Amino acid sequence: MWFDESRLDDERALAGIDPLLRSLAEAGSRVRREAQAALDLAPEKVHEARSRPRPRAVVVAGTGSRLLRDVLEGSCPVPFVAWPGPGLPGWVGSLDLVVMLAPAGSDVPAAAAVAEAVRRGADVLVACPPASLVAEHAVGRDVLVLPVGTGDPLAVAVVVLDLLASAGLGRAADADDVAAALDDVAVRCSPHRDIAANPAKEVALGLADAQPVLWGGSALAARAARRVAEELRRVTGRSVLADDAEEVLPVVEAARPRDVFADPFTDGGAVARPTLVVLDDGDEAAVVREQAGRLRAAAAAHDVRVVEIGSDARSDVARHASLILQGRYVAAYLGLGLVPD
Repeated sequence: MWFDESRLDDERALAGIDPLLRSLAEAGSRVRREAQAALDLAPEKVHEARSRPRPRAVVVAGTGSRLLRDVLEGSCPVPFVAWPGPGLPGWVGSLDLVVMLAPAGSDVPAAAAVAEAVRRGADVLVACPPASLVAEHAVGRDVLVLPVGTGDPLAVAVVVLDLLASAGLGRAADADDVAAALDDVAVRCSPHRDIAANPAKEVALGLADAQPVLWGGSALAARAARRVAEELRRVTGRSVLADDAEEVLPVVEAARPRDVFADPFTDGGAVARPTLVVLDDGDEAAVVREQAGRLRAAAAAHDVRVVEIGSDARSDVARHASLILQGRYVAAYLGLGLVPD
């Protein structure tokens, strides 16, 4: 494979991935649609959910459970558990709140977990399509079904966060802020903007012949780095690392010296060198600044390229969503530019 950067601004080439680019551009719209669906929920049911006694613990299962943990763990006034595996913890009972995120609604383990939560008498909040397998099992006196329809895990997580915040169980994600941040990314990373004015195309160009190594300092930036790494691996088939600073640093320090005389067209081409991708959500914690400084210093000492994906959105969830969407645009343009020999 080699990278043809001209394809990033070629209208015919871009037309070949138009469905993917449209899906990325509609991310903000999906958040708004899910938020509106939550507002349209019967007011008496929402009031009932908000007026229930504070649970002993909150257990979040299904897609996006770890994202909710990263957002709420420090602000939830009761113990908070993310449970991405099957079933439920053995101690869950009538004093607890079980939250299930099932954007597709067809997940058999999710349906079984919801049925188990109902059987144990727990309060249950289920985010799923209203006519789905999971919804069929979410029947009971203490069950609230939050109807969703986009199938977008991030959009579903945002509306669930806002509902939990309204019940005094954490801070809100603010769907309007998240949608605005995603719209901003869609404008800046639009296929109609050329490489010189498009941050996603610029980062894709920086990763054209590289082994990407991703790092995010805060908990949400680190989670975004892992999601972006998954996209890059899927698109390129290359090994892509996303990890803590202590794991990324040795990879940067082990980078082989750049051979300025290497001929990429002979001997199987030059060996891909690491490029450090820093996902910056503006976290100013001392430990984040220290780790970022060490990584950048090591990159400079070993002639490792550094590219940055950043966000200055208003809320932490909006910045997290912005980083992920930018990374997906980068992956889309990287895949577009890579062509077989």
